[in-house]
Amino acid sequence: MIGRLHELERLEQLYHSDQFEFLIMYGRRRIGKTTILQEFSKKHDTIFFSAQEKNDALNLQDFSRIVQQHFDQTFIANFANWEDAFGYVERKTEDDRTVLIIDEFPFLAGPNPSIKSILQHKIDHAFKNQNMFLILCGSSVSFMVNDIMGYESPLYGRITASMEVNAFDYFESREFFPNYSAEEQLIAYGILGGVPRYLNAFDPDKSLKENLTNRILASGAFLNDEPLTLLRTELREPIVYNSILEAISNGCNRVTEIADRIHEDKGKCSKYMITLQNIRLIKKIVPTGQNEKKGIYEITDNFYKFWYRYIFTNRSYYELLGPEQACEEIMGEINDYMGPVFEEICKQYLMRLAKSGKLPFVPYEIGKWWGNNPKIKAQDDVDVLALDKKAEKALFVECKFRNKPMPMEEYDDLLTAAEAFPNMTEKHFMFISKSGFTEPVWERAQKEGTVLLTCDDLMESLEK
Repeated sequence: MIGRLHELERLEQLYHSDQFEFLIMYGRRRIGKTTILQEFSKKHDTIFFSAQEKNDALNLQDFSRIVQQHFDQTFIANFANWEDAFGYVERKTEDDRTVLIIDEFPFLAGPNPSIKSILQHKIDHAFKNQNMFLILCGSSVSFMVNDIMGYESPLYGRITASMEVNAFDYFESREFFPNYSAEEQLIAYGILGGVPRYLNAFDPDKSLKENLTNRILASGAFLNDEPLTLLRTELREPIVYNSILEAISNGCNRVTEIADRIHEDKGKCSKYMITLQNIRLIKKIVPTGQNEKKGIYEITDNFYKFWYRYIFTNRSYYELLGPEQACEEIMGEINDYMGPVFEEICKQYLMRLAKSGKLPFVPYEIGKWWGNNPKIKAQDDVDVLALDKKAEKALFVECKFRNKPMPMEEYDDLLTAAEAFPNMTEKHFMFISKSGFTEPVWERAQKEGTVLLTCDDLMESLEK
């Protein structure tokens, strides 16, 4: 299994605790929660129950079979109710650590909300005094956060730990494509994002173009219709959500712009966007170092960003063009698509540097900045800006994903943008360019102590 060492270490810590532990694990679909739990279960004697989208009686029947076979190596009969089922687990739990994992718990608690109160009663009167490690896992993020961990939930106050499983970053994702060049690994991440199921859909022994053609653009491919399939599963009105995601992927990133683009009321649009934030598909960002209420929205998942920009928008056209020609067209403009993605990659790189203590200061904030620059009396921006806690030190970063070396003009533009921050006691500069830099830029950077990096640098280990 690639990655997930931190998550597995946390599970081991909780397992080896000398007391009752109750973990809530959650994360969007395809993110790899079940894989983590299966890997953990290989090392321990575990009751692993995966709830399914069927009625309460059938899920209880499945649970009855699994726990009885676990403790008694045979199935006798279905439990009459969940009180009896959990009572059986209580009686069978002795000195040895008992691990009970219920995967996709919302499939139980949705049809039968009383199961939360039943579990709460069993925890209060039995499990908390036993050598028990209870794990509830779910893909419905809003349900797990609000209905399970929320203040009004019967289980509130009983939970001892929580874990949100997130997508891999660019550096972890590179492990899925060990034979690709650094640039190809970054583009693969830009197309697929960090969701393990999507990364595994590409064949690491095939070229980027072959994978894009056969694993995304080809009719019937798993990734060809995946975002739409997932939205239909998660949401009741996918038409409006599709329209919002398409608008954001094509450059509309403010509520008013999105509402105008999709011809919907601004208030209605805002409510739908809150839902998309809750399921971790979009996020709101504000300029780094500012507390503005108004911000812009972006799609958090690279694959959704790619899919809505290309596949959803051009489906009929691509069907006429054919997957091979469609691939050539997309790859011909991939640098334009990768521009904002590369900025996010560079932000992740700075976070890696910060955790390794390899930045000139410990950043309090890292993100994009835009706003008025008094120096030029116009709007300006910085691709990635890192600020210390007192906002006295700053690192300004320019990120370029182009097919030509970065010229001196870009160097000067970043220094000009930095003049929008006149009160800084320290200013540091970094340029990250896919195609390197012109000779004058190299010479100037060496004199001024400016850091210049390429794609290969982003892929180097920081453990040296």
